Amino acid sequence: MGNQKHEEQHADALRSEPDEPEVATEGTPAGAAVPEDEEPLARAERERDEYLASWQRAQADYQNLKRRTFQDIQAAVRREQTLLLGDFLQVLDYLDMALASPCEHQDARNLLVGVQMTRDQLWGVLERLGVAPIATDGAFDPERHQALATVATDDVPPGEIVAVVRTGFMLGDAVLRHAHVKVAATDNGDEPSPSTDGA
Repeated sequence: MGNQKHEEQHADALRSEPDEPEVATEGTPAGAAVPEDEEPLARAERERDEYLASWQRAQADYQNLKRRTFQDIQAAVRREQTLLLGDFLQVLDYLDMALASPCEHQDARNLLVGVQMTRDQLWGVLERLGVAPIATDGAFDPERHQALATVATDDVPPGEIVAVVRTGFMLGDAVLRHAHVKVAATDNGDEPSPSTDGA
């Protein structure tokens, strides 16, 4: 009788022991059902397919990361290039203002020749970098022009550019600096929609 009770207690203890944690076999995810009677060749082919799929996912992730990194670098270079070219355009403005100043003395005219050469050299560099002036003949374009004022005139059709206050520039298809212009007033007195760019 005592032996029977002892055996029952031993069986209960075995049933109460926690199950061992599931361990993934090589090439098989934890929890995946692996046929017990799987042949070695079938198992090798399955593991090969799993490794290939994992490698393809890693390759796709790497290519996406590489593409995003390249785009980020291009965007950063473009921003810095735009800032630098903006500074060059400011220098170009100063040179143009110097060239527009009246020169009465020979010394001033000689100095003006040097200013013109400097201006031409700077503009040559900007042109090689792809900078081009924005056209200001014809209709007002809010994408490229900024209207500073409207002018009542019979000489120019309404909405056409009357005068240029400051030259604007493009870098390829992107606006580096909007052209500041005066525009002929429309018949109803409405002003053209100004560009949101204040540069």
